[in-house]
Amino acid sequence: MKTRLDRSNFFIGTYILQDYARTEQHIRDLADCGIDVVMCMEYEDRAALDLFAKYGVGAVVNGVLPGWWGGNGERSGSMHEINTMDKYEAAANAFVDHPAIVGIDTGDEPSALDFPYYGKIIDFTENAFPNQFAYLNLYPNYASVSQNNADETVCQLGTKTYAEHIAKYCENVPTDYICYDFYMYSASVAGAYENLRIVADACRDTGRDMWIVLQVNSNRPADWISENQLRFQAYSAMAFGTQSVIWACYTAGWWHNQVLDDKGEKTEQYEKLKKINHEIKPLAETYMKYRRTSTHFIGFDANDPDLAQLAYKPISALSTGVFFDVCADAPIIAGQMVGKCKEEGHALMLCVADDPHDKHPAQHEITFRAPYAKTVCAYKGAEKCVLLPDESGVFHISAASSEGILVTAK
Repeated sequence: MKTRLDRSNFFIGTYILQDYARTEQHIRDLADCGIDVVMCMEYEDRAALDLFAKYGVGAVVNGVLPGWWGGNGERSGSMHEINTMDKYEAAANAFVDHPAIVGIDTGDEPSALDFPYYGKIIDFTENAFPNQFAYLNLYPNYASVSQNNADETVCQLGTKTYAEHIAKYCENVPTDYICYDFYMYSASVAGAYENLRIVADACRDTGRDMWIVLQVNSNRPADWISENQLRFQAYSAMAFGTQSVIWACYTAGWWHNQVLDDKGEKTEQYEKLKKINHEIKPLAETYMKYRRTSTHFIGFDANDPDLAQLAYKPISALSTGVFFDVCADAPIIAGQMVGKCKEEGHALMLCVADDPHDKHPAQHEITFRAPYAKTVCAYKGAEKCVLLPDESGVFHISAASSEGILVTAK
């Protein structure tokens, strides 16, 4: 779909820019931090949108269409009665475009009972706003399901399983992406892996992009998400093929320890996030030339509690027909990828997964063979290295805990 946002590029988003952080310096800092798009931006603040356009930041705006949030599930299935189509038509007729507006927010975390109606809303939005994409974010897998317990009277997902929730979405809602939020350090690493699997496989099987909302803030005031925890969230998602990461929250929205405090001053999260975003962007220039076909957990202990919920079984080494005997002295997540153009060959997106909570970071070594490749390269951030095998035909890569490495073979 052709819209104002060039989605052939990996884009980095963030949630919430409060009015105390909309001066020109704030928006310059936002762009310098590596943020491409702000979600939930106010449509009415045209002065801020002018600054967005000046500094190359896009806005996904709310306040255009009728709002909707699934909440605790009490309103599940009632969206078509509350947000009637005539309200959307009136909103479209009143809309005044702006070059910074790249997306139209259609709501957040709906129940599957509302997916059939959402299908109509997405179609309407994409036709009524040809310069923008229709934005919709979904629940994570820790949202409530109908079989939680005997006392559960409301159901957020509207289905008995999360996999069914995503399947119903794909069946009814014609976005060319699936976006969902998962806050690993407020939920669990194990749940994050399984959520990635379900959504990534659905995206692969239906030809959609995957976008994920991750946390830069904390649900506990005493906790600050570390640089390596930011890194791990992003690179583990890239090992599942995500084409976008969206950080929550830049300013006050929910929880604590945002990138800016309530006076608009930078917290310690600003430099951390800037560093990670500026690692991801140069790496993503090559990464986006590939699409994910599968993901593998290499070197994990089968009894690792972080794999308890995961349908994928760990393996000791990976051989793909291009890369052979891929292994490491630490657990790694390996996204198997193929070039979008044939001449790009094959790739692996690797994430070192020994220390997701950043308690004992270490250096590790990844080894593999690629006997049929003419050129093998490794990408870490802006660094590109042409790899040469040792005398036994084995390639070696040094990698730190939570680091992401893209390996290509042509």
